[in-house]
This record gives sequence, C-alpha cells and structure tokens, in this order.
Amino acid sequence: MKITVIGSGYVGLVTGTCLAETGYHVCCLDVDPRKIEILQNGGIPIFEPGLEDMVKRNVAAGRLHFTTDVAASVAFGEVQFIAVGTPPDEDGSADLQYVLAAARNIARHMTGYRVVVDKSTVPVGTADKVRAAIADELAQRGADLPFSVVSNPEFLKEGAAIEDFMRPDRVVIGVDDDRAAEIMRRLYKPFQRSHERVLLMDVRSAELTKYAANAMLATRISFMNELANLAETMGADIEQVRQGMGSDPRIGYHFLYPGVGYGGSCFPKDVKALVQTAKENGHTLRVLTAVEEANDSQKLRLVEKVVSRFGEDLSGRRLALWGLAFKPNTDDMREAPSRVIVEELTRRGAEIVAFDPVAAHEAQRVMSGVNGVAFADDMMQALQGADALLIVTEWKMFRAPDFEAIRRSLKQPLIFDGRNMYDPAWLREQGFDYHAIGR
Repeated sequence: MKITVIGSGYVGLVTGTCLAETGYHVCCLDVDPRKIEILQNGGIPIFEPGLEDMVKRNVAAGRLHFTTDVAASVAFGEVQFIAVGTPPDEDGSADLQYVLAAARNIARHMTGYRVVVDKSTVPVGTADKVRAAIADELAQRGADLPFSVVSNPEFLKEGAAIEDFMRPDRVVIGVDDDRAAEIMRRLYKPFQRSHERVLLMDVRSAELTKYAANAMLATRISFMNELANLAETMGADIEQVRQGMGSDPRIGYHFLYPGVGYGGSCFPKDVKALVQTAKENGHTLRVLTAVEEANDSQKLRLVEKVVSRFGEDLSGRRLALWGLAFKPNTDDMREAPSRVIVEELTRRGAEIVAFDPVAAHEAQRVMSGVNGVAFADDMMQALQGADALLIVTEWKMFRAPDFEAIRRSLKQPLIFDGRNMYDPAWLREQGFDYHAIGR
C-alpha cells in the first residue's frame, strides 16, 4: 500500500514516519519548501523524542520521502491523509481553508480511486465539506472518478507521539462505505497484532469523538485547578486530595495534576472550536465555557503568588524561570502558560531569566516582542542573583536539583512552583520559602 500524507507538521510527520516504519511506502507533501529542505537534509522541523532517528532510518530505507510537488503526491498514494493545520478563526471556530485546499488539490490531480482521510482535527461536518469540494473539482474537470472520505482523528500526546501511534489505545475510523472501511482496516492491521483496536463508526461521530476526548481531559485539568485553589484557601493539601480521588477506579489518576493551566496546540483550540460548533447549532456548552475561563485564570495563578509576596511593582526584581514549553518533551510554545506569566511579570517591571532544555529557541522567537526577558543556557545559570525561582514546566531534569546550589545562587531561598514538583514539608525543613499550587 502506498500512502500520501499532506502536511509535514507535527501530526503529518509523525503519521507518515510511523506508517513507513511498518513497511509502507509514504510520500509526505508540504507547500513550505524550507520545511521540505530540512527534512530532505536529514533534519526535522519539530522536536519529538525518537522522531529524527526514525525519519532518517526510513528515508535511508527508501520507504519515506518528501516533496512539494502536489501532482506527484496525489499520483503516489491510494490513501491520501490530510494533516494540515486548522488554526482558530477570530470566533474560535476551526479554519478549514487548508483542509479544503488540500481536498481540491487531490481532486484536480487524481486519476483513479482515492481514499481521502481527514487526520487533522476538524469540526463535525468537515467530511461533508471535503466530499463536496472534491465532487465540485471533479465536475469542473468533467471527470467521473470514485473516491471515499474518511475521518481518522489523531490521539497523539506531544512528547510520546511515536509510542501513541505505534501502540494505540484505539484507532477511531469514521467511514460510510465498505470499500474504504476495508482499506483502513488493512492499513492499521500492523498496529494491532495483539488485539483489535479499530473502532468503526459513522463519520460525524468520529469527528465529534476527537473533540469530546480533548474537552474531557481539559475539563479534568481545570476542575483540579479550581479544587487546588480552594484547597489552598481552606488549608487542605490538593496532593492528598488527588490521591484520594484517583484511587477511585471510576475516576483514575490521569489528568488530575493541578498546575498553571493547560496549553499546546490541541486543548485550547479544540475547546474553543467545540464551544463555537455548539453555538452554531443552537447549543451552549456551559461546562466547557467555564473550563476555558478557569484555564485562562489559572495561567495567572503564579503571577498572583509573586505579586502577593513582592507587591504589584516588580521593578528591580530579577526572577528565574524554569520551563517554557507548554509541557515536557516538546518545544511547542503554542498557548504555553509561560507566555502569559512572562508577559504579566515583565509588564509589572520584573526582569526574567528563563531556561528550557529544548524550547528556548522557539521561546525566543515567540517572545521577541517582550522586553525584560533573557534566556540562560543552563538551569543553574538562570538562578544567579535572582530574587526567586519560578517553575512552569515539569521537565525531568528539574525533579531532583541541587537545592544547596539553588540556595547559594538565589538572593533568598524562595521558590514558586507551578507544577508541584517538590515535597513542601521537606523543603521548608531545608529553610526554603516554598509556594506551590493548592498545597
């Protein structure tokens, strides 16, 4: 089976590479020649553990190649994955212009049957729009060619995307005809040797499943953040509450960690898009509206703690900040809480010296317009002469630092921990003034 993946960003590159790893021949298309040049020269435009080596291995084996040639990419694969961006419009809805442009390009160049697979996260009803766009282009050509449109949403966690793709919990396939269903089953057969993981359903249900899953996870995060703030006010410890809740098998421990809010390319965008989709269909999703409001507020929680300690005017204050990416094991700065925190602290006059083991370069790009922020090459270097340390991303290298060295570097042993990485009682015994979330 030959497969084309349209869009060589995060989802497209992981999808194409993992499919090639199982033996398929894959052509990855992107309209950005700079990105394709990077890939052809053995690099990758994103950070994802293990991905660069896998790309190089499959390129060398001749199973994976990259192109900017639309006609060649359409001719290559019977299965055409659309994995382009769906950025939010001003009203929060998903912008489908790139998805529909990809669909029209397929229709302009196809000469035989194609399975067009929506891999991008798209709102309910997108498959209908893709089907209409392809049919319209074929009509303009006067071509009567068969095709199928399938919804196959991705459930990849940044930082663990390869594991998620190669050993999926489930493979959701929304399909309306038997021919496409059989092809998609065959395509995913190498990924489910131990037991059946494919969930076949209608296309609209598959589209909604993706949004529903992310919205539920976002809800759990905001719920725990709300409880953490209450626990802190009432003198309870949210970590003990979390263990008590998570031990209930109906609830479980996943996504019950309080912090400074969720970010990234999925949760914020998908919650907004689902809320907007509901509005367009005459419904108000009250819970998700509150989830979004709670998350926006939570991104300021660490700032509030700093202001409570030092006052609104932070002029002359130097603050060290560990962690810039929205989560560990990625360089993704989209909707990262660190962006809000840095902007709010520098607006009050603070000087920020930040460190991130992977995302510093991307952070410099997205924060280029923010005055008062510098970037350290080393986590301990960031602490030199700082009034306090702020922890924003829970990288593993921050789990067990040299606390005596931290004490020597800071002006005072003061830590604001937005990820609850340390034991409060132990740190206070060591003489640290330690402020966590809900503890």
